[in-house]
This record gives sequence, structure tokens and C-alpha cells, in this order.
Amino acid sequence: MGCVQSFRELCDRPKNTNVRLSLPAVCIVWQTAMIILFGVFIRYNEESDPHWIEYRKAKNISSDIENDFYFRYPSFQDVHVMIFVGFGFLMTFLKRYSFGAVGFNFLIAAFGLQWALLMQGWFHSLDYTDGKIKIGIENLINADFCVAGCLIAYGAVLGKVSPVQLMVLTLFGITLFAVEEYIILDLIHAKDAGGSMVIHTFGGYYGLAISWMLYRPNLDQSSRLQGSVYHSDVFAMIGTLFLWMFWPSFNSAITDHGDGQHRAAINTYLALASTVLTTVAVSSLFQKHGKLDMVHIQNSTLAGGVAVGTAAEFMLMPYGSLIVGFCCGIVSTLGYIYLTPFMEKYLKIQDTCGIHNLHAMPGVIGGIVGAITAAAATDSVYGTEGLINTFDFEGAFKNRGPTRQGGFQAAGLCVAISFGVGGGIIVGCILRLPIWGDPADDNCFDDEPYWELPTEEEHIPPVLQYNNHMRNKDIGEEQQINHDPIRSPLAPSYAPLHQHLKGGGDAIQAHDMNPRRTDKSRAFTERPLSGTL
Repeated sequence: MGCVQSFRELCDRPKNTNVRLSLPAVCIVWQTAMIILFGVFIRYNEESDPHWIEYRKAKNISSDIENDFYFRYPSFQDVHVMIFVGFGFLMTFLKRYSFGAVGFNFLIAAFGLQWALLMQGWFHSLDYTDGKIKIGIENLINADFCVAGCLIAYGAVLGKVSPVQLMVLTLFGITLFAVEEYIILDLIHAKDAGGSMVIHTFGGYYGLAISWMLYRPNLDQSSRLQGSVYHSDVFAMIGTLFLWMFWPSFNSAITDHGDGQHRAAINTYLALASTVLTTVAVSSLFQKHGKLDMVHIQNSTLAGGVAVGTAAEFMLMPYGSLIVGFCCGIVSTLGYIYLTPFMEKYLKIQDTCGIHNLHAMPGVIGGIVGAITAAAATDSVYGTEGLINTFDFEGAFKNRGPTRQGGFQAAGLCVAISFGVGGGIIVGCILRLPIWGDPADDNCFDDEPYWELPTEEEHIPPVLQYNNHMRNKDIGEEQQINHDPIRSPLAPSYAPLHQHLKGGGDAIQAHDMNPRRTDKSRAFTERPLSGTL
């Protein structure tokens, strides 16, 4: 207990957010390490190498169009947009943390995809004949998937950590991801096309465990900033729409060409659509006066895409996809209403973005759905060859039947949770050390400690008398009358000024007081009110 208390006292020293030395040092040193490691290990694969022509002839490939690039690149584009635009803008809902949401998302993704190419390459793409990692378009997609797990974890600690801490979180997160992915997909041989287990479950619990370790008992000192304003919610909704539109590509990007990829896109498309309706229904039902909560619309509408990921290429059937989306919309929205406050109050988990409701719980649901769907697979539904192709019952796994496959799917889910929670606790201990420049409890959710902010301009909204949609139209008219030298109750006070102006006329529109006016012969009272600006 003495050691634990000493560790806590060490970690609770006064905060210093100056990262002038630590952030450049981490970025430069780690990028230099990437250059060296890439020079030693990374090479183009046969489909991106100049020897492609010889390879094509040797494999009797008739045309360049059969290069994997032309099949995968559209999906890669969609996934790439989700990583950099979708995730980034989804986290801009905080009123004073938009720079950090988009900018640090950019930093994490740029570093993470490089480290992911190496880590995943050592496990999946290493050519043992020459010791090199051969990469192509599919490796880029998998690297983006790997980064997604760290971006999910970032959502739990959004606004409470420094950029240096995020780099450390990403370094360990990518490493843990590559290991658990190898165990689940290669050793256990579970199928997880859309990453419900490997990406969302791992990333969700990894972030929650880190948040638990970094618990701030006095975070209410920053409660004034832990909320949104109108325009920040609109920007976050942009991220939601990008994610929602491109999620079918995310779940189908690395599936086998043909029916599996086609099926994955359809199942995801339907699950997402179903989730939107149930999210709206539950949000309205549980809010006073039936009004919708933008937090639910921004997040819970995506839960169906998460939950259908594992079973996306299975014979889930269109109605099954709708059922999955229906259930996830309910579970995720109720999680935001009840579970998030409960976790913060009793479990000491401060989940800024609610990743438990959008990623962790739907990811677990997706793993369970995948296990049930795999165990229920039959020859009559898939066909003998279809069953072998869908579950890759070949080589060392050729004798594994659907029932056993369902058990291994469940085992894969347990591995993802274990790596997420265990790894998050260890990394959280490291991030708790007082050397990373994280903000104080009263300075969270604010861009000011780490960003040069533009000078805010004073904004005076115009009062337009002709605007029929203005909420307080009567007040607006009263304000305009009070400032009108003709109709104002103070009009007599304008009389001396009116008499001394050259040429008489309206005091406000005199030649020497309004130099921008071109038609100086018209009096103020002669101008008709226009219906347009």
C-alpha cells in the first residue's frame, strides 16, 4: 500500500502543459526510427513492384486490371476518409476542443499507420526468404484498421491528455492490436471482416481501461467546457455522416472478392439504416417533451455498423441485419442515457465520447452475433464450397465444422476484451506518470494549453426587421426602432444635429457620415425594406 500511495502522490504533482521539448523530440525521434525501420524491412509486394509484368505472365494473368489495386483502392479511399475525416470531426462536439479533436486525430493516424505497417507486416506479410515485409494496397487498409482502434481509445480520454501521451497511447495500442489480431485471426482462426472484435471491442476497452487509470476526481472543475454549442454539434454531425455513408466499405474492404464482399456491404447498409430509426425513437421517448438529443444522433446511429462487422460476410440474411441494427440502436442510446453516468459515478470511468456505447458494447454484440451465425451455418444454406470459402476451412482448419467455429469465434471475443482491458491498465499506469505534460483538472477540454488560438472577434448579430423566422421578432423590431433617428422616442434629440448637417436630410445618412453610400440624394425614409440581404 505504501508503494501505491507513493506512486499516486508522485503522479498527482502540479501539472505543466509545456511540451515545447517533449513533443518535438518524440515526433522527430520516432519518425526517424520509422525511416530506418522502413529502409530495413519494407518493400513493395509483387503487385506494386516493377516485376509485376513478369509475375503477371507467370501467373497467366491476362490484364493489369486484375491487379489488386483496382479492386481494393475504392474501399481504401472510403476507409481513409473515415479515419481522417469521420473520426476527426465526430470528436469536435466539445465547444473549445475542436483543434485538438481534428489535429490530434491527424497526428495519431499519421504516426499509427506507419507503425501498423511494420507491426502487422512482421506478423502477416514477412517474406522469410529475404526477411522483408512486402506491402500492397491491402496492407494500407489493414493499417488504417489498426489505427482505428487507437482513435476509438482516444475518444475515451478526449480533452484530458497531452499530445505526447497520445503518441505513447498509439505506440502501445498499435503493438497490442497487432498481437491480438494475430492471435484471433491466425491462431484461433476466427473470422472478423468488419472488426467488431479486433477493432471495436479491443479499442473500446483499451480506451476505457486507460480512462479508468487516469481518473480525475476533480474533473468537474472543467465542467464549464465539457459540453457542446450549436456549431460544434453541427461539425460533429459531419463526421457522423461520413462514417455512416462509408461504413459498408469499412466492413467489406478486406473480405474475399465476390459474394462475401457483396454480402458484407449489403448487411452493413441495412443494419445502419435500421439503427437510425430506433435511435431516434429511443432518444425521443426518454427525453423530456420528446425532443431529440444530438449526442444520440451523432453516435448511436453508427452502432449497427459496429455490431454487424463480424457477421457481415456470413449468411446473416437481410432481415437479420435489420434486427441487429434495431437492437443496437436501443442498447447504445440507453447506454448514453443511463450507463455513462453510472460508470463515471460508481466505476470511476470518465468516458468523454461515450465509446462504451458506440464501440465496446456493440462490438461485444457483434462478436456474439458472429459466433451464433457461424455455429448455425449449414451446407444447405452456404453450399459445401461456399461454407469452405466463407470460413476458410482449408489446410490445418479443414476439419473444423461450423459448430466448433462458433466456439472459436467466442474465444476470439474473449481475447479482444482481455487485451483491451489488460493492455489499457498497463498503458494507463505509464501515462499516469507526471512527465507527459497533461493538463490540470481545471484546464481540460480546452485547446489553449496546446494550440495557438486565433484572436476572437467581437460578433454583433444583425437585427433584420424583415426576417420572419426570427424567434424574438418583436424585440428585434423594438431594437431597430430605438436606433432609428426618425421613429425613436429620442428623435427630438437628433434635431440640432439634423439642422447643422450640410444639405439637411437624415443625420445618419449624411454625405460626410456615410462615405460608402453612392446614391446620396435619397433620404433614409425613402428606402423600401428589402426581403433579401
